[in-house]
Amino acid sequence: MSSYPPFGLDKSRFDQATFSGRFRHFLDVVDPRSLFTSDKRLNECKQLLDDYKNGSLTTPASNEELWKAKKVVQAILHPDTGEKILMPFRMSGFVPFGSPILAGLLIPNQSLARIVFWQWFNQSHNAGVNYANRNASRPTPTSKFIQGYIGAVTSAVGIATGLNILLNRAKSLPPAQRLLIQRFIPTPAVVTASTCNLLLMRMHETGVGIEVYDKDKQVVGISKVAAKEAIFQTALTRAFLPVPILVLPPIAMTLLERTKLLKTNPRLNLPFQVLTVTAAFAFALPLAISLFPQEGKIKRSSLEKDLQEKSADEFLYYNKGL
Repeated sequence: MSSYPPFGLDKSRFDQATFSGRFRHFLDVVDPRSLFTSDKRLNECKQLLDDYKNGSLTTPASNEELWKAKKVVQAILHPDTGEKILMPFRMSGFVPFGSPILAGLLIPNQSLARIVFWQWFNQSHNAGVNYANRNASRPTPTSKFIQGYIGAVTSAVGIATGLNILLNRAKSLPPAQRLLIQRFIPTPAVVTASTCNLLLMRMHETGVGIEVYDKDKQVVGISKVAAKEAIFQTALTRAFLPVPILVLPPIAMTLLERTKLLKTNPRLNLPFQVLTVTAAFAFALPLAISLFPQEGKIKRSSLEKDLQEKSADEFLYYNKGL
């Protein structure tokens, strides 16, 4: 049986009604190989899909060619605006660009200045990712982006520094236990800040609403109810995402540091830390964003009354964002 089903512009290659299907779909979306796609290749893929949509293909294209073209386009271009997303802020760039930052967060025995720097750096990157992958069916004021950015950085730095101050005052703890606890301090700070970052940056959507459309992709109207559901689901993924990334590497490094290799070669500590963080990130990212489909589905009866009157479909749809 072919791994490439019959192609459809408005379909996914994998079943989005199941977690395993969404996971396989998002493995394509976060595939870092798409970062090396040239503009020429991107334009060829766009042209192929446009020709397919308009029924103007000069030569037949296989299902494999069409699905691969769609993979390239959805990894690089925003689904609402069609604009190219900057490389560090694409989902395919989240792991390569974010892993060194997370490795910096996990370095033990850092000064207060370094803690502030890494928390600021991490939330700056998160802010760019949240903004670049938002629902862009409605315009977002720059002021809202700035508010989200300031709120996320403030919460991350405040929690991380507060926990470190409390730990430093706990003089009675043995050094080994203090070091172990210190390694896990970034987790609550990043979880809180990541969720805060998303909520503050996308809160504007709950005030103006987002587009909802029918099964034929025809826009029915603007819904604040759909916007709240989209933000809630995305916030849950953001809250879950940092946990395995910030919990598993400290456990792995605690075990690795007991080995003869790292005891005799302490300079290998940082490279091993980067490797463990990257592996955890590569595992956690598609897992987290697979919790919900990117295209949200909502009952028409749960939407605003004016929208209920504009469509007879039982369900309407919206872009949840990532």
